Amino acid sequence: MKSHDERIAEMTFALVYPLYLAKVEKKGRTKAELHQVIEWLTGFDEHKLQAQIDAKSSFEVFFQNATLNPNAHLITGLICGYRVEEIKNPLTQKARYLDKLVDELAKGKKLEKILRIA
Repeated sequence: MKSHDERIAEMTFALVYPLYLAKVEKKGRTKAELHQVIEWLTGFDEHKLQAQIDAKSSFEVFFQNATLNPNAHLITGLICGYRVEEIKNPLTQKARYLDKLVDELAKGKKLEKILRIA
């Protein structure tokens, strides 16, 4: 049986992305806001993000190609029962950072707060 970390590494971003989009749109947020959050974390602009989706990149490849925001360590709190700041596996932590940002967006948090702008 694969570990939690292995399952996340193999998960395809293209399969998860529509779920992220549906989650935020259901709560009245926009695709543009979702892309802004993803770009803040990963450095992927619209074109690079679409390339990752088209390539059906695994989360492992997705985050290998990303340039993680230097303020990503400011993302804290619970997601899926885990404290993101305490996750030991670097890839799992990055995937949970993304989950947390999408969650905050869906919960109506202001973009300045989500993007950790002082």
